Amino acid sequence: MRLPPGRVTSLSTGLAGLPGVAVPISYDQRLHTSAGDRDGSWMALAFRLDLDATSQQLADAWSAVVSRHGTLRTAFSRQDGRLALHETEVVHGEWVEHPPTDPSETSREVLRRVLDASCRPFAAPSHRLCVVVPEPGDDPRPIVVIAGDHSHLDMWSLLVLLRDLRTCLVDLLAGRAPGADLAPAPPFAAHTRLLEQQESTPDWVAARWAAVLADGGGSLPTFPLPLGDVSAPRAEVVEVRDVLDPAQLEALEKRAADHGARLTALAISEVAAATTDLSGRPLRAVFPVHSRDDPSWYGSVGWFITNSVLDCTDPSPVGCTAALRESMKIGAHPLAPVLGHLDRELSPPGMFALSWLDTRRLPEVPPGLEVQWVSAVTRPDGVMAWFLAGDDGLHVRCRYPDTPEARQHVGSWLDAVVDRLTAAMLV
Repeated sequence: MRLPPGRVTSLSTGLAGLPGVAVPISYDQRLHTSAGDRDGSWMALAFRLDLDATSQQLADAWSAVVSRHGTLRTAFSRQDGRLALHETEVVHGEWVEHPPTDPSETSREVLRRVLDASCRPFAAPSHRLCVVVPEPGDDPRPIVVIAGDHSHLDMWSLLVLLRDLRTCLVDLLAGRAPGADLAPAPPFAAHTRLLEQQESTPDWVAARWAAVLADGGGSLPTFPLPLGDVSAPRAEVVEVRDVLDPAQLEALEKRAADHGARLTALAISEVAAATTDLSGRPLRAVFPVHSRDDPSWYGSVGWFITNSVLDCTDPSPVGCTAALRESMKIGAHPLAPVLGHLDRELSPPGMFALSWLDTRRLPEVPPGLEVQWVSAVTRPDGVMAWFLAGDDGLHVRCRYPDTPEARQHVGSWLDAVVDRLTAAMLV
């Protein structure tokens, strides 16, 4: 995250009264919170505030946003050893300043400390609005940070929150009720309830998951090259590669269209070929897919992501198109009936996950806000690669454990992926 020196503040929050009605817990929420209360389980978005608003107006706008989204008004707890999720009433207090603990602590480190403390699985509530006021000499516009524990958010949700916060702030500045004209936002718990009521999982989906686990020795796919000793989590290495600029990405999209394929399939084809060239094994990875299967969920906030698997035994664009279609079909069915009963560890050391996200398909935000996706510092034992396509081109961000073997082999894999994607654009 790029964050200039400045004063870090946050809006204090708390709960009023006792927990309310119990709401259902999704499979991914349960998996996430079962790991316990911990640092680094949050995700965030930062942007430059382009409106001349007071601290009180910003607090009032955020209060309206929280009132609008049900998942922000729920909290996890353990009752008699069992995980529970209840509706709550969130109250907002004063803006709190967070000074550095010593002169060497940067504003970014202060912010991370605040979010680690307040955006945890069992924090109540587990979200936080922060503002960083830059020191003189920098862009004077404050930087607003929206953060929350991952159990209540995904990347799409963060853009919804940005849009809603800014809309409510514009309303307040114009003397209107904040968010009065926004379309209703169904709560994430309603989505979870619908999945629970869904018909039984088709036999072919259960069989496909069984085959995936069998291929992995009872576990999900692992990175196909050596990572060294990852029997315990390690310090993280995060690499960001700028693969294609906007013109180059447009050229790659045109080449995909000329071959009757989508950009995703052509890009994954190159990733699959690079993987096979280096490891002699096909590209097989956990593959997150969106579960916003209806436009009615587009304005809602929650963890609308489920895991599928991407199995590219045929690395051609045609083969990867078929693999992506299968992955989307698998991801359309809830995981709990298939994997929820398994008592063994499904996420082994070295687990490999690959994500493709085209930010041009996400909710739009006004230009010039310098939006940044912000993730926490973690201690991984596997490899996660995010491919991000957008107006600024194509990028890949990869997080992996800090071992000599992982640095060598994941680095070589990234080099090969970038080389193949660059060459594909030129063909």
